[in-house]
Amino acid sequence: MILEIANSAKFRDLSPCKIVPLLADEGRYIASESTFYRVLKDAKQLTHRHKSSPKKHHKPDALTAIKPNQVWSWDITYLPSQIKGQYFYLYLIMDIFSRKIVGWSLHEQESANFASSLITQTCQDEKIDREQIVLHSDNGSPMKGLTMLATLEKLGVMPSFSRPSVSDDNPFSESLFKTLKFHPTFPHIKCFEDIAEARSWCEKFEAWYNYKHLHSALKFVTPYQRHTGADEAILKKRHAVYQMAKMQRPDRWSGKTRNWDLENMVTLNPDKKRILNTDGTVIKNRAA
Repeated sequence: MILEIANSAKFRDLSPCKIVPLLADEGRYIASESTFYRVLKDAKQLTHRHKSSPKKHHKPDALTAIKPNQVWSWDITYLPSQIKGQYFYLYLIMDIFSRKIVGWSLHEQESANFASSLITQTCQDEKIDREQIVLHSDNGSPMKGLTMLATLEKLGVMPSFSRPSVSDDNPFSESLFKTLKFHPTFPHIKCFEDIAEARSWCEKFEAWYNYKHLHSALKFVTPYQRHTGADEAILKKRHAVYQMAKMQRPDRWSGKTRNWDLENMVTLNPDKKRILNTDGTVIKNRAA
């Protein structure tokens, strides 16, 4: 009887938690909600019951960079204005390998046209060839607008998208925005008077972040040093300094000196079931 009722035209799109109250409204008690669920489970019918099944969103493919200008991440964040409810929109593109800000622009609204102009200019500035870059973003309308997608196809830029409402799929941009908004000069109380003031602040932040910020994920070299390859000599020198210090006073070390080696592979949304080679190719798949 439970299966017959649950699969009837009246109730087939409803879950037991809705079927039981509706039956009570009709003056009928057949069984409890838990019994309905148990019987449906035994009959392997405890699935999404509505005829319009929800769309499944799979985690985006892992993207691996072993040098600059292979994988970019971009997003838009809000900058506060002195007018309540009005914001300025910062479009920002970063390289996941070097963490360098490779392009940004600031506007008074979100638009796929602005995004298209920014990616075009950034590709020109970085001298990007066709099929060289994968551009990862979330699912916002500026990211997936027809103008933006047409621009990416024209430039030969391969798009990659996060799952809807899943910020963890775009962690590099989220981390950069946190650094930006926790910067001591960010105007949390006063806010920006106008877009010109906001642009001026963004210019100063970019200069600080790219050229002065000692990035903890980069063994405390700057994104610019990582982007240009200057980090290699810097880290080798640090290693040599520590080795010399250990030779002079070995009693101060109980083991190895500090590790100044920097990983030469950065992965966005890594697949934990896969083991990757240094060039990003799969060595083998782990058991699920």
